[in-house]
Formats: sequence, C-alpha cells, structure tokens
Amino acid sequence: MIIDSLLDTDLYKFTMMQAVLHNAPAANVEYRFVNRDENIDLRSYAKEISQQIDYLCNLRFTKKELEYLASYHFFKPEYLEFLRIFQLNRNFVKVSTEAEELQIIIRGPWLHTIMFEVPILAIISEIYTQACYGVNDLKEGRQRLQNKVQQIDTAQVDEKFKFSDFGTRRRFSKVWQLEVNQFLQQHLPLNFSGTSNVWLAKELNLKAIGTMAHEYFQAYQALGPRLVDSQKAALQSWANEYRGDLGIALSDIYGIDAFLKDFDLYFCKLFDGVRHDSGDPIIWGEKVLQHYHKMRIDAQTKRLVFSDSLTMEKALQIFFHFKDRTNPVFGIGTHLTNDLGCEPLQIVIKMTRCNNQPVAKISDEHSKVICDDPSYLAYLRHVFNLK
Repeated sequence: MIIDSLLDTDLYKFTMMQAVLHNAPAANVEYRFVNRDENIDLRSYAKEISQQIDYLCNLRFTKKELEYLASYHFFKPEYLEFLRIFQLNRNFVKVSTEAEELQIIIRGPWLHTIMFEVPILAIISEIYTQACYGVNDLKEGRQRLQNKVQQIDTAQVDEKFKFSDFGTRRRFSKVWQLEVNQFLQQHLPLNFSGTSNVWLAKELNLKAIGTMAHEYFQAYQALGPRLVDSQKAALQSWANEYRGDLGIALSDIYGIDAFLKDFDLYFCKLFDGVRHDSGDPIIWGEKVLQHYHKMRIDAQTKRLVFSDSLTMEKALQIFFHFKDRTNPVFGIGTHLTNDLGCEPLQIVIKMTRCNNQPVAKISDEHSKVICDDPSYLAYLRHVFNLK
C-alpha cells in the first residue's frame, strides 16, 4: 500500500472539508486528472493505480489519528464525529485508458470526494518514479538535500527566512518525503517551519500548514450568489467558518488583479496574508504590497506566502526582495520531495464541475487554466473583465 493512512494528505483538505460539511454538504462535484507532460503516457500504470485506489478506499481513521486531529482547536466536534465514520467510496472514482491518455474522473458529493485528490496524485507519482527509476540508494537526493542546506547557510539568512514542505502530491515516495522532513527538521530548525502533510506533522511533531485551495473558490461559482460576487462569497464563508484562524487567502483563481478588486479593506484586515501560486512572484508581491498601502495597511503585519514551483534559490531571491517590507514565507513542493535526478511528473487533479455546472480556474499563468467548457470560460473572463 502506498497510502496507509487517511492522514497522509494535505491539511487544507481537512480544513476545506469541515467548511463543506457546514456550508455545502449537498453539493455534487466532478474532478478530472490532467497530465501536463504531453510526451509521457501513463496508461500502462492504470491497473496498478486502480489497485492502489482500492486500498485507499478501505482505510478508516484510527482512534489515535482522530485524537491527533482533535488537538487542532479549529476542528469542531461534529466534524471529528463525521470523520469517525468517514470512508472513501470507490464508486466515485473511474480510471480508464479508453482515450489516448490515462483518464481519472471523480464524481460524487463534494463532502465525500474532497479527500481523493492528494493521495491519488501521490499514488500516481510514486508508481511512475519507482517504475522508471527504481528504489535506489537515494544518494543523489541526499546530496541535493545537503546542497539546499548549504544554500541557506551561504545566504546567511536569519530565522526570518521560513519555508515548509508542500510536496506530497508529486513526491518521489512516502519514505523519501519522511526522510526529507526529518533531515530539514534536524539541520534547519530555525528555518524549516513545518509540512502540509498531516501524517508527517503527527509523526515528527511538526506544524501542519495549510488553509484553502483553488477548488473552494471554484465551487462558489456554482454555490454563491452572482458569479461576479463568487470570490467574495468564498472569502466570507471562510471567515465565518474559522473566525480569524487559517487566515491566508489564495489569490489566483481569476488572477491577482481580479482578486485585489474583491480584497477590500474589510478582507485586508480580516485575513493574515495572501498566497501566490501562479505568475511572476515579484510582480505579484509588488501588487499586493501596493494594495496594502492603498488600503492603509501596514504590510509588516501581513504574510506573503509563495508556493509556485519554487526552488531554494528562487525562494531566497524572493525573500531578499521582500524581507524588509513584509513577511515572506515559502511552501516548497517537488523541489524538496522529488529532486533526485529524475524528472518528476507534472500532474494535477482539479474540480471541473459543481452541481452540474462548469467551474474554472483562470490563474495568472496560461498553462494553469482549468476548464472543460470553452463557452463558460469565455463568460467567466467577461464577468471578471479578464483578457
């Protein structure tokens, strides 16, 4: 079994799931798998992927796992009771090779399908890497990991430079991700602030990090009021759910300019900061800082979270650019958990429909646009005045 615990996923899946339980328990959704590596055919792995999903759907939360989740003060008793009886349903996932590529479609109640994305991506990534590169002695990965530590030492940053592991979805393997986190915890205790992976946080006594993902905003295109107000509705529902906790807002559902139009003084004060996940990070950061200044907000009291395809070198460059004006922090993914000399997959699973209505993510980067309905995408661009 590649996944042997339902905690082996990112924290934002749990936090969004609680919000779904309280705000949209009857919503039905569709997710689709996308392989961005057009020259890599994954169809030969379909049988093994299906078998691993079978194993995944047999898992339940253990008593100790539920006790651990209860230690997070923002998880409510009724949500934990729901998790006590929760089990993923295999009928909601279809794996096929009928087209010219591997297809994975997840359909069902949002509340009961939200937990599929991260472990399925981790399964695909590990199956592929083990098939192509084998279980080697990890020497190359360990050397590269040591080099990352050396980069931070050479840069002579103080403890203000903080980064976390965001690499579950496209990791080389679970064993390697565990080793990476242990190594960073030991060698960079002042800089390594935690992991998005809840199982690793539990096992290593690390801080679990995460708030919301794109799907939360996408769903509100179907669940909210007018489409033009859907982003504000999602932000408001999050604030209602967590009352000041988990206050990092994701900014690139419709691009940073559309986000800042909705991120008024009320939301600027309400949220602790903003997360970057597409487009040029320096341009993005400068726009956010300019917006805070316009709203008479002291940017030194806010956090800018960078999480888009980061390397350690890129994170350090961004840090030095912004460190004297705000609090930049970093979520580094594949560069930590799948940097062993092999080429990691570029794979995602994204929501494409909610309540039988198409939904989309437009983003600040064209390659990250997600939508299976061109007419709806055009309409969305019109509504948010996007080119």
